[in-house]
Amino acid sequence: MPGPDISSYRDLDPVTRILMGPGPSDVPPRVLRAMAAPTLGHLDPDFLTIMSETQQLLRDVMQTENALTIPVSGTGSSGMEACFVNLVEPGDQVAVVVNGVFGTRMVDCAGRLGADIIQIDADWGRAVQPEAVEAALKGKQPKLFAVVHAETSTGVRQPLADIVKIVKDSGALMMLDCVTSLGGVEVKLDAWGIDAAFSGTQKCLSCPPGLAPLSFNEKAVAKLNARSSKVPSWYLDLTMVGDYWGSARKYHHTAPINMIYALRESLRIILEEGLEGRFARHQRNSEALIAGLETMGMKMLVPAEERLASLNTVLIPEGADDVATRKALLKQYGLEIGAGLGPLAGKMWRVGLQGHSSSERNVLLFLTALESVLSAQGVKVQPGGAAAAEAVFAKAR
Repeated sequence: MPGPDISSYRDLDPVTRILMGPGPSDVPPRVLRAMAAPTLGHLDPDFLTIMSETQQLLRDVMQTENALTIPVSGTGSSGMEACFVNLVEPGDQVAVVVNGVFGTRMVDCAGRLGADIIQIDADWGRAVQPEAVEAALKGKQPKLFAVVHAETSTGVRQPLADIVKIVKDSGALMMLDCVTSLGGVEVKLDAWGIDAAFSGTQKCLSCPPGLAPLSFNEKAVAKLNARSSKVPSWYLDLTMVGDYWGSARKYHHTAPINMIYALRESLRIILEEGLEGRFARHQRNSEALIAGLETMGMKMLVPAEERLASLNTVLIPEGADDVATRKALLKQYGLEIGAGLGPLAGKMWRVGLQGHSSSERNVLLFLTALESVLSAQGVKVQPGGAAAAEAVFAKAR
C-alpha cells in the first residue's frame, strides 16, 4: 500500500496578523526565539534552575511571596480548574460573582465538584457592588469566594478592596481570576489579601497560550492539605505537582519545557519595562483608543471607573455590520478584533490592547482602519479619531 502523499502539505508559514482581540496577543520575537532553544529533560539540572528562575520572576510579576507560585501546564482555563479542584470538596459553599462569561464558567466548574453555589449576579458590563456581596453572604459560611478581576467578555475591571474585606469577614478564601489583567493592569496578590489566583500566558504576558500561572498562599495551601478526600483531578493535583516545582523536584508529569522557556523570557521583558511603566502604557493606550472612538461618535460599554485598560469594549454603531466589519479589518488590514459573547453578541466589539499588542501604532492603525471600513458600509462616522488619539499621546510625551 503506498504511503501518504505529503507534497500537498506546504512548509508552515502563517500569515502575519495584528492581534487586537481578547487574546492571544502578539508575541515578542525574543519570546519566540526563547521557545526555539534546545529542549532539555524535565529533570535536567540546568532545566531545574530555569524552573526556579521562572517561579521567582512569576512571583515578582504577581507581586507575591507565595512559595506555591507555578505555571500550570495548560491554558488559563486549566488554572481555573486547578484552583477549584484543589480547594473545593463536595458540599462546600462556594460564592461566585457572575457578570460575564468567565463567571459562568467558574459556576459550572465548582458545580461539577458538588459545591453548594452562592451565585452573585451583576449586569454584564458592570462590576459587582460590595453591598450585593455583603447581602449574598449574610448568614452564609462560604469556604471559597471567586471573582473575575478582568472580565474578558465585557471589559470590566472589578474593584476589589471593599469586597476583599467582606469576604475575609465571612471566613472564606478569596480566589481571583486575573487572566486578562496580569502583566497589563496592577495585580498585587499579597497587598490585596488574595489567597488563590490564576492567569494565562496569552494575554498581557504576551507569551503563546499553553501555561496558566497560579499562586496559593499559606491559607490556601492549608485548605488543600486539610482535604478529607483526594483532589479529583490527578493531572492538576497540587499536592503532587507542587512536589515537582518545590524543593523535592519529584516527577509528576513531563513539563512543557520550551513553553517554560517562553514564559521565563516574557516575564523578563515585563520586569525590564517595569511594572508601573507597563501599567501606565496600557492605561495611556486605552485612553487614546477611547478618545478616538468617542470622537468618531461611538460609545463604550463599560463606565469609565470600571473599564479594563487591556480589553476595551465598544458598542457597535447603528447601521454597522458586525461580522462584515471584523472580516474587513482582518482581510484588508490583517487586524483581528473580537466579537461580543452571550447576550452581548452582535452588540459590541472587544478590542484588546494586551502586552506586546498595546502600542501607539496599533491604536492609530485600528482607528484609521475602522473609520475606513465603517465609511465603506455607509455608516456615519465623525472624522478625526486618529487625531484625537494622537493628542492623548502627545500630552503624555
